[in-house]
Amino acid sequence: MEAENFIQDIINGDLAEGRVTAVQTRFPPEPNGYLHIGHAKSMYVNFGTALKYGGKCNLFFDDTNPSKEKTEYVDAIRRDIEWLGYRWEKEVYASDFFDTIYEYAERLIREGKAFVCDLSADEIRETRGTLTEPGRESPYRGRTPEENLRLFREMRDGKYADGEKCLRAKIDMASPNINLRDPVIYRILHASHHRTGDKWCIYPMYDYAHPICDFLQGVTHSLCTLEFEDHRPLYDWVGITLGFSPKPRQIEFARLNMTNLVMSKRYLKKLVEEGTVHGWDDPRMPTLAGLRARGIPAEAVKDFCARIGVAKAQSECEIGYFEAVVREYLNAHAPRAMAVVEPLKLTVTNYEGEEEVDFDVNPLDESAGTRKTVFGKTLYIERADFSLDPPPKYHRLKIGGYARLKGAYIVRADEAVTDERGEVVEVKCTYFPESRSGNDTSGIKAKGVLHWVNAARCVDAEVRRYDHLLRDADYAGQDFSERIRTDSEHLFAAKAEPYLANHEGSYQLLRTGYFRAFSEDGKLVLSEIVSLKDNFNK
Repeated sequence: MEAENFIQDIINGDLAEGRVTAVQTRFPPEPNGYLHIGHAKSMYVNFGTALKYGGKCNLFFDDTNPSKEKTEYVDAIRRDIEWLGYRWEKEVYASDFFDTIYEYAERLIREGKAFVCDLSADEIRETRGTLTEPGRESPYRGRTPEENLRLFREMRDGKYADGEKCLRAKIDMASPNINLRDPVIYRILHASHHRTGDKWCIYPMYDYAHPICDFLQGVTHSLCTLEFEDHRPLYDWVGITLGFSPKPRQIEFARLNMTNLVMSKRYLKKLVEEGTVHGWDDPRMPTLAGLRARGIPAEAVKDFCARIGVAKAQSECEIGYFEAVVREYLNAHAPRAMAVVEPLKLTVTNYEGEEEVDFDVNPLDESAGTRKTVFGKTLYIERADFSLDPPPKYHRLKIGGYARLKGAYIVRADEAVTDERGEVVEVKCTYFPESRSGNDTSGIKAKGVLHWVNAARCVDAEVRRYDHLLRDADYAGQDFSERIRTDSEHLFAAKAEPYLANHEGSYQLLRTGYFRAFSEDGKLVLSEIVSLKDNFNK
């Protein structure tokens, strides 16, 4: 098959050489938080690779750290994957294999390839050495297999406290790869597991459980992000030492890094716990739940992942590029509607009654057709669309000036009504019956086109607009918390077409932006997805 990236080059070689006859991958999230947009790329790689080769992709939950994992996160991960339209072959958990993983550990002990160590975590770190100096062997490395087996079983039975002992692989303390310097493969952790309860008080480390779980579920190609490249020798050591055949092949690719976003579940959790955001699904969050709540289409997320591609080298993607992809998708698919932020009353003095005018659902999609909206005597326009003291080349309404009301008529502003503070509260204007859109015979040239809503029929709405959570793209040397915008959510009162109150979904609000319309506590909410203006430098 024609390869599209380096991963598929490798897989094609494995298939051609007969090392594998079918392809199986897995998407391996840890259920310790909600997935973010970086995980969408991992899904694209794992599910997409399996799909290309007619293979299978499992949903594999790495639940080896019960102190941080919850069923809530498992459920959220399932929702996110289904939202993006991916389907897994089997749902598998590391905890499904805890008994077998434990048996393999006893086998390593009996073969003299693992030992129980009494050093603390800090002491192990101190004796591990550096990139230029070898590590020092643990004083407990010479324990006999019989003693190690007894101690390991006592660890399993709860005899020791957390951190009092651990099980380490016996590899090579002089290895140039620090991950091979007798790594810890089991630790004591007296914590209740979300699936196995209190059955276990010892849990395998990820680097040890990872290759075992891959083999037991039939994974042929274990696709993971680049930070695991240095761990691959340990992955291979476990598979070779335990005699896995065929042994899964680990392949690393560059993770998705994006400007202006917090891309760490640990930090995202901190934002939630400290109340900086409303929750994991806050529209400002880069979580998939947050993107969904914001109204970003799943198709746009997948399109973005396809466009940035799969590479080995680390890189950083501008948030503006992601927004440009979302904007492009919404421009082609989102229905058009009208809503007025900071409304100003507009009275058409020579008009009586009401009439329906045609409105394009989406001018880029002929099949979308038209819908009706009602024009009337009293309307609302944007306050910014009228000026008593207009600047040069001002093409919106001014006294004596003309503008077209979208889909309806040309009007001329005749009079501005002000309050006691001198602020304009109403604009009185004249309309020209022969200037109706689609059949304009008035001969009047109006450069400005304004959106509007019928004051007698509109509904109240709350408009929510958002800034990026991080103030800047990159500010080396500072903790992310020093860069967080504390005022990144902005609320406005607005008037909207009743159409928006009756049809939840994503819309282009004319001259305003792309918004998600939905009802919250009986109130219409218009939540900004992305602006109309594309600032990305292509």
